[in-house]
Amino acid sequence: MRGSCSGFTLARTPLVDRFDLSKLETLHCGAAPLSVEVASEACERLGVHISYGYGMTELSPLSHLTYSASDEDKPASAGYCLPNTTCRIVGIESRVELGPGEEGEVCVRGPQVMKGYLGQPEATAELIDNEGWLRTGDIGYADEDGALFIVDRLKELIKYKGRQVAPAELEAVLLSHPAIADAAVLPSPDEKAGEVPIAFVVMKEAVSAAEIIDYVAERVAPYKKIRRVEFVDQIPKSPAGKILRRVLALKVRQEIRGNEEDTKS
Repeated sequence: MRGSCSGFTLARTPLVDRFDLSKLETLHCGAAPLSVEVASEACERLGVHISYGYGMTELSPLSHLTYSASDEDKPASAGYCLPNTTCRIVGIESRVELGPGEEGEVCVRGPQVMKGYLGQPEATAELIDNEGWLRTGDIGYADEDGALFIVDRLKELIKYKGRQVAPAELEAVLLSHPAIADAAVLPSPDEKAGEVPIAFVVMKEAVSAAEIIDYVAERVAPYKKIRRVEFVDQIPKSPAGKILRRVLALKVRQEIRGNEEDTKS
């Protein structure tokens, strides 16, 4: 299944009750983040366990996988390196290899790493270094056992007063609210902070923006708080279930321009 989109559907949609899924034993999840809470709901409802895979097109397409139900003691993990594959976490700025539990960019080396982009040597060199390490552009960490945990995309991190806020973390918190059907978090420009997190939410039940802001604030560090909530009919997503942040970002820019015009008038 495709991450948060399909996971949420299997966990809560009444359509599932129309089908006999008693023979179903295992779901495989990839392509988009899936919160632990939503995954647990889906597993309990269907009586199955979920295995996870991590990768990208340039990794043909996986580098990590959870191998069995015994891996479920680390439900937030994307799994372990595939055979003949190595992974390391490096500092975003320093590029120095980090230790267990330290967050940085995920780099992978193995036989599944692509040879390069056809006719684009410069783009290839930006992604793969001379030692064969591929920069995934994802932020994550590995624990003492080598289990990989993905935090967010490097380019999607929100920079609040020099601190980095991961949209995926806030989206997982939002989706744990029983009245929220779907959610996406984006940065919004701010004169004092640089950027602040704002949330786009699809509701199942009526809840005020203030209630949602307070709900998140109770569960995250102060600098990660949602500053504004926008109610929408749906979150735009790709066929693979990934949030189309550029579509929502355009909406943010349009609102900013509208506010500036109102101020001038």
